[in-house]
Amino acid sequence: MPSFENTRRVAHNAQDMFRLVADVENYPHFVPLCQALVVRGRKPLTDGREVLVADMTAAYKVFKETFSSRVLLDPESSKILVEYLDGPFKHLENHWQFIEVGEKACDVHFYINYEFKSRTLGAMMGAMFDRAFAKFSEAFEARANLIYKPAMGTS
Repeated sequence: MPSFENTRRVAHNAQDMFRLVADVENYPHFVPLCQALVVRGRKPLTDGREVLVADMTAAYKVFKETFSSRVLLDPESSKILVEYLDGPFKHLENHWQFIEVGEKACDVHFYINYEFKSRTLGAMMGAMFDRAFAKFSEAFEARANLIYKPAMGTS
C-alpha cells in the first residue's frame, strides 16, 4: 500500500498548528487537490475531544473523487486521527501529531497510508497523490505563516 510520512519543524506553536489542521472547512483554499470539503456533522465529546464527519472532493485535471472520513480532534494530546468511511479507497489511514519544540516552534508529523479500490484508478492517480502529499506540509506551513506570521528569528 502506498504511504507517505514526514515531520516538518515550523515556526509556530503546536496549538496554533493543531487549530490550523483542524479547520478542515478552509482546506479548499490551500490544500493541494482539495476542491471542496463539506462537514456533515460535529460532535463534542465529554473528554474535550471532538468528532466530525466530512466529505472531501479531490480533483486533478479530469479526475474528481469524493470520499468521507471521520475525524477525531484531540487537542490535549495534539493529535488528529482520520478514519476512512466511504469512497474510492479500499483503505485510508491518516494522522497528524504536533510536538512542541520550544516556545515558538513545533514539529508537525504527517502520516498517510492508502489503497484505491480500483487498480486502474490507483495506477492513474497514485503518482499524482504522492506528489500532492509531499506538498501537504509545505501548504500547511505557508497557511500558518499567512495566518499566524512566523516567530521572529526562525525560518
